[in-house]
Amino acid sequence: MANFDDMKLAVEALSGGKNTVLFDDMGMPSIVFPFAKQKYSDLMAGGTQETFPCFRIENEEKDVIYISKFLNIVVNDRAYSLPMKDPRANINFDEALRVCRNKGSGWGLMPGCLWQAVALWCKKNGTIPHGNNNYGQASENAFEKGVPTLKDGSGRILRTATGSGPVTWNHNFQDSGISDLNGDVWEWTADTRLFNGEIQIIPYGNCLRPDCNMGPSSTEWKAIMPDGTLVAPGTPGTLKYDNSVAGDATKTDHGITGPVILSTTREHPMYTGGDTNDYYAGVWNQPIFQGLTAKSGVSVPQILKAYGLFPVDAELGGDGFWCRNYGERLPVRGGFWSYGASAGVFALSLYSARSYIGARVGFRAAFVGL
Repeated sequence: MANFDDMKLAVEALSGGKNTVLFDDMGMPSIVFPFAKQKYSDLMAGGTQETFPCFRIENEEKDVIYISKFLNIVVNDRAYSLPMKDPRANINFDEALRVCRNKGSGWGLMPGCLWQAVALWCKKNGTIPHGNNNYGQASENAFEKGVPTLKDGSGRILRTATGSGPVTWNHNFQDSGISDLNGDVWEWTADTRLFNGEIQIIPYGNCLRPDCNMGPSSTEWKAIMPDGTLVAPGTPGTLKYDNSVAGDATKTDHGITGPVILSTTREHPMYTGGDTNDYYAGVWNQPIFQGLTAKSGVSVPQILKAYGLFPVDAELGGDGFWCRNYGERLPVRGGFWSYGASAGVFALSLYSARSYIGARVGFRAAFVGL
């Protein structure tokens, strides 16, 4: 422990206090970025003075949430945030959640609302991060490169080591910043899902409670009305993702035309053979996330934007949006190593079931004092 205490002192000194080290239930370290409480008005034009949702756990506001500075690895069945490591991938949603919670009370999978808070902070401060979104380098600047940790059979770089890119790959363009939010691997996030087209959330930062149930049949999931009221899933008139054209019943993984629109009804499921978690039709050619629009007459509450489920404006860098509006779909964010300009902090995919495992999907943990 003495060596880890020295590590904590060194990390805090070298970062000017902007990073620290937290120890889990086994006394093992993770390097984290303390992200201070924000209001809607701090992050969104026209936002209210209310505290951004992720900083409320039940009815208690939190002054800070600690975010893994690095994409996580797994050791002893626990998640860790450490530099110059191959990020853990090939992990499904429930497993990612479990290894985060295994670290002890207050640890959990990065909430989607917290991810959005960071993304909006970057936008507000002019530091939208670059990253490994073009086979080991940034599509924005080819000279920005990370240290390879995984290559394909032809020698192309896929994953890069955590935190190995330049400062422009960090959320604040400083050495202290949260790294690799753009590309490298998609990241599972908690608190949000799409269920048969209906948008559902775990309210506020409650997903960081150790007893929060995010299972498929949990009653903690809430749907959203156009006025922002949270209601039981299945309530008529809740917000949904609908396709603008009819789907099909073809039982192969294939793309269909869109675009997706925000609505209060699902008139066009992308797969018409019944609600299933299988991978059949989906809209993967949605132009860009910032192009998502609402059906005429449908209001967009600020809470939907706070969870990164609707664009705050039309200047989000061209990040992509992918969707299947049938079955249960859990979000991954940020894009991965080959997505180019479609990757980024606003990139959102609601395409996969919670059981999905792939070399392109990883995660990071967050911590809040409970």
